[in-house]
Amino acid sequence: MSDRIHHRKSPVTQDYTDILPAVAEIARRAGAAIMEIYRTDFDVERKDDGSPLTLADTASEAEILPALAALTPDIPIVSEESAETNMTPDKVGRRFWLVDPLDGTREFLKRNDEFCVSIGLIDNGVPVLGVLYGPALDVAYAAAGPGTATRTLGNGAPQPIGCRTAPADGIDVLASRSHRVDADLETFLAAYTVRERVPQGSALKFGRIAAGEVDLYPRLGPTMEWDTAGGHAIVLAAGGSVLSLDSKFHLDGPLQYAKAKYLNGNFLVAGLPA
Repeated sequence: MSDRIHHRKSPVTQDYTDILPAVAEIARRAGAAIMEIYRTDFDVERKDDGSPLTLADTASEAEILPALAALTPDIPIVSEESAETNMTPDKVGRRFWLVDPLDGTREFLKRNDEFCVSIGLIDNGVPVLGVLYGPALDVAYAAAGPGTATRTLGNGAPQPIGCRTAPADGIDVLASRSHRVDADLETFLAAYTVRERVPQGSALKFGRIAAGEVDLYPRLGPTMEWDTAGGHAIVLAAGGSVLSLDSKFHLDGPLQYAKAKYLNGNFLVAGLPA
């Protein structure tokens, strides 16, 4: 990496490994609800910002929200589909859930299988628990603290995963399937020896970095905090970093949460530096 990475984290006061299996099961149930819609000729609506909304989004959210509320009744939940209600960043407090019931709606609409359920828990500004479940691919990533990152394929047992050291002959970089490559990205990547560009949709990118399959995911453009929270927790647990990039694309510390309107700026997801 061209800049030294510092992990500035606020202290976390609780161990969340005890609730991780329950959250993973909630994500799987939400994934099953998504797949019921995916197998049909579903309808698509448009949100106020013009982005697509499907029956699968609402079906998934209907599984997740009451289940999380029952599991942790004292922790508020911020979901993509309900963030414009009373859950503004100044009201959520120290701990809160960030939920994207269907991350990668464009992938869902294209029927390319690369979409997922994303659930993340924030404690003192740090993503401390995360679950990503891709129901069409039947792959789950989960973590709740350093050294706990796992990947589960199908009905198999969770297997430990970790970020890899960047290969000496060049890094493998994730590229979005649904967002065009622009001049800013090309300029950013010019500082690296890129061995391969690997296309991938949705927050499953975070899982692939955590699993040591690829090395870098630069996102130059806006996203929302529920797009990143679950994957961020998993990458941290696997030994990687999720770092903000300033307007000149320089590293600017860990990606923060509870920002205004839950809006992320540019960021970089990185495995282990060479």
